[in-house]
Amino acid sequence: MKKTLRFILLAAASTFFAACGAPAANTGGNNANTNANTNTGKPVAAAPTADALMALDKRANEAYVKGDSKFFEGMLSDKFVILTGGGQRMDKAATVKMIAGVKCDIKSMDLTEPAMSMIDADTYALSYKATWDGTCNGPDGKPMKVPSPIRSASIWVRSGDKWQAIFHGENLIFDPKNPAAPAAPPEKPKKPEKLEPKEDVKTAANSNTAANTAAPARATPDANTDALVKVELALWEAWKAHDAKKLDALMAKDVSFVNIFGTYLATRADALKDWTGAGCQVKSVSVSDGFATALSPTVEMLTRKGTADGTCGGQKAGTFTVWGVSIFVKDGDAWKFAFGMNSPAK
Repeated sequence: MKKTLRFILLAAASTFFAACGAPAANTGGNNANTNANTNTGKPVAAAPTADALMALDKRANEAYVKGDSKFFEGMLSDKFVILTGGGQRMDKAATVKMIAGVKCDIKSMDLTEPAMSMIDADTYALSYKATWDGTCNGPDGKPMKVPSPIRSASIWVRSGDKWQAIFHGENLIFDPKNPAAPAAPPEKPKKPEKLEPKEDVKTAANSNTAANTAAPARATPDANTDALVKVELALWEAWKAHDAKKLDALMAKDVSFVNIFGTYLATRADALKDWTGAGCQVKSVSVSDGFATALSPTVEMLTRKGTADGTCGGQKAGTFTVWGVSIFVKDGDAWKFAFGMNSPAK
């Protein structure tokens, strides 16, 4: 499994999203905290549809494979983050710099199975399947086959008259009991350069070495970080115990999730069924490296590291680590889980 997971892209060799406002549809939200901008008199982006976001996403993908970093300067929120396989947080500046070094030769791309879930009126999660045929430059600058198919997930936030991306991640789609053989890595040079990038930086997408050597400046975590880590740990402990009642109490009204195998759980019921099933047998769990970012007074994004001792999906038992993101919404005095994505650590 570890050998297969080394080739999973976490930092978007092929899937970014656009900055424009989507066509109008379903402008009302089911969250009590509706768009704070509606009474300001300023233009606001219409509520999105999955098809509208996918159409914009295609335009952004085309910009990415051309290395068009300027396209993303207005599309990414100033709070944007992606996680590398080593758990490094790459902010907007580092991501735009990375994209500037991208060189790809793509024969075809196919974006299918769009699924959108509403977190609140100003925050949406989009997931879809991306199938690719082509190459992008790897960490050593040589062409590498783009892993395919992958499950992508993006978090979008309303910013005035446009929608901006706050997070993006990707997992290779595979059957854990019968994983496909990964693409062969590029041949290592006989005499590596003296300035070799750190391992956790090199895992970030099909970008060139120069674009990945500089670590982004670390922002300051939100004051709610410790509280959200405690909620996240409670979720992991309830998952370990297959405790449906505890999970139910920790979840928001609407929930969606992308797991380490590229499987998308579209509803709250899907998540409860999966997390209380027999697919994972775990003895202990832990959550660390939490970093919370406030998206609004009632929505928080937590990036974190999770570790479990056991087995999932029929894999060999042992300790496994994932890096991921969780979106929490405020429900009274409690923070509740609304969306998440876990990706295997490299």
